[in-house]
Amino acid sequence: RVDVGDEQLERKIHYREQDMVDYSPVSEKHLADGMTVGDLGASAITMSDNSAANLLLATVGGPAGLTAFLRQIGDNVTRLDRWETELNEALPGDARDTTTPASMATTLRKLLTGQ
Repeated sequence: RVDVGDEQLERKIHYREQDMVDYSPVSEKHLADGMTVGDLGASAITMSDNSAANLLLATVGGPAGLTAFLRQIGDNVTRLDRWETELNEALPGDARDTTTPASMATTLRKLLTGQ
């Protein structure tokens, strides 16, 4: 989204205490001032900050929005159905919040190369 001008890494996102979920080691320290999209991304990836992940996910329309994007780029397998921290629950036979290695590899290739 940043590459095509739909988002800016420097854009600040403000949030409230009720937006916080368990294990948010970075975002919980910035309730007063918010965080940039870039900093939220870094926190979600490097610190597994669950609230940062949710705040970014909200910018693309939540789980349904991300799944719709995946369908648009040809990934008909990967799906996200829930927000953090609920999506961490895994039940046998539950198709929610799943992918396959092949689908993930193909999607990552498309995102990285644009093909």
